[in-house]
Amino acid sequence: MRSIKRLLFPCHRRYPTVEIRAETFNGSTHVPVPSDSAFLKALLFELRLIDDHIFVEHRDTCTRINHSSVYSVRTEGGDLWPVLAFQKSGLIYACLPLVEETLEPRPPLLTVSGLSQGLALLLGIVDYISPSRKNEAEMSAKIGQLRNLLIQACPLGTPLNTNIRSLNSSFDDIQEMPTDESQPAWRSNTYKGKPQVNVGITEKVKCMQYDKRDVVDMWQVYGAVNCKCDIEGSAPNVTLTLNLPTNGPPLQDIVVHHCVTSVDPAMLMSSSAEPLDDSVYNGPYKFPFIPPSDSFNLCYYTSQVPVPPILGCYQLIEEGSQLKITVNLKLHESVKNSFEYCEAHIPFFNRGPIAQLEYKVSYGQLDLSREKSLLVWVIGQKFPKSLEVSLTGNVSFGTAGKEHPTDYVCSGNTAYVKLCFRIPDFTLTGCYVDQHSVQIFVPGKPKITASRELISSNYYIWNSKAPAPMVYKTLFD
Repeated sequence: MRSIKRLLFPCHRRYPTVEIRAETFNGSTHVPVPSDSAFLKALLFELRLIDDHIFVEHRDTCTRINHSSVYSVRTEGGDLWPVLAFQKSGLIYACLPLVEETLEPRPPLLTVSGLSQGLALLLGIVDYISPSRKNEAEMSAKIGQLRNLLIQACPLGTPLNTNIRSLNSSFDDIQEMPTDESQPAWRSNTYKGKPQVNVGITEKVKCMQYDKRDVVDMWQVYGAVNCKCDIEGSAPNVTLTLNLPTNGPPLQDIVVHHCVTSVDPAMLMSSSAEPLDDSVYNGPYKFPFIPPSDSFNLCYYTSQVPVPPILGCYQLIEEGSQLKITVNLKLHESVKNSFEYCEAHIPFFNRGPIAQLEYKVSYGQLDLSREKSLLVWVIGQKFPKSLEVSLTGNVSFGTAGKEHPTDYVCSGNTAYVKLCFRIPDFTLTGCYVDQHSVQIFVPGKPKITASRELISSNYYIWNSKAPAPMVYKTLFD
């Protein structure tokens, strides 16, 4: 059994038995887990949440640009690895998975199965906490209940149920384990009724565009497949298949939920860290599994798509006491031209409130935020037939006050446009679920529903007339 060696949260938990196992597996390469306060300080430092204004070579050098949420955290006893950490809605979620082998040389991430279990558990905690993030009292109460919930979800360091919301916060209400030996621990109850399966594919695209000859644009696609299976039986078997269109980019860095009973090893070997070639597995992607009782993420993946969905150019220059801005956007012809929303946010940091604004838009409308430090270009639900839109304007500012936003990266004319959009019934990879390919080995004809969506995430277009960073908030937002 793989285990999680350490979980950090406002309600954190250590597993001494797992730490002893880690020492045995890692041998001479073992790095002990420091005290809670020392680990927290080292983690915040590695995440650049403290002392971010100081250049530290082992953390800030260009060779250390992180393309995942797995970190090496430097402590007095050595470099603690692999620490899985990410930030969501102002909270940091982190754990240290057990590696059942020597740490030198470091094994490939895909071979550390504890990472997928750790990620599933952290995402279960996110799902449990996130509905309360706008209510501080409710969120504090949930965090207070988390220790009891973790005793149920991960009693000895090995996750048994990553769906935290399905657990009971009071020990008095905990039901006995099922007497049916074939029922896995993650199926906490038995459904009665007509079988039905809901599958949703969500792809998020991150992008950094510069419109410069000497700087390469970057974009990444991250996908998650969420399932909710209402099926009778203690251990029903379900097989779900993900398909790609002809010549679609293959899925890579696939991480599966622990309820998946088997998987083609070729699916797990494709990594975004390696160049694409004809030998890369490109589907179909079959996942046989025994589903949990509640909603869960069946798998996660990345993909190297050839072009970003929206190409942009942003120019900001000073002309006397004013700033002249120009924004051009073009929707790629392969992308579905049907948005739930599409907006371009143009912030102005380290300046006073916008005192005067003259502008012209070829499409949509331009709004000014209440704080008068942000322009919101509402493009709407469709691009025009030309698939191109433009904005030009002149902006002048008043005297800056403490209430106006600052950003140490966006100093001078270093600035960006951030795109926010959602396209329903579309994925950038073309990935989809064929409803007829879903197999459920139970009596009765099941009802199958499938959906998909593409959402922007940290989609930046930088001012081409000024310096721009290679990495900006890409790991945390």
